[in-house]
Amino acid sequence: MRELRFHRDLYAGEQVDAALKVYERFGTFTTSEEGEHFVVRVESKSAARERRLAGELANYALGLTIRGRGAT
Repeated sequence: MRELRFHRDLYAGEQVDAALKVYERFGTFTTSEEGEHFVVRVESKSAARERRLAGELANYALGLTIRGRGAT
């Protein structure tokens, strides 16, 4: 299992949720909120797949957040 922590100052919660919907078919995600972070635990068939899935999810969530703020 991998754990991702998305700081609220950097990531919009709605965009993290949107990214989870895109990648939900590739693994299992458990979400929670801890202090200033949205926490996502990633589980998949292998450690390598979890690592890649976590990286893709984090990048996608960041991209959606940036787009949502109107940045180019």
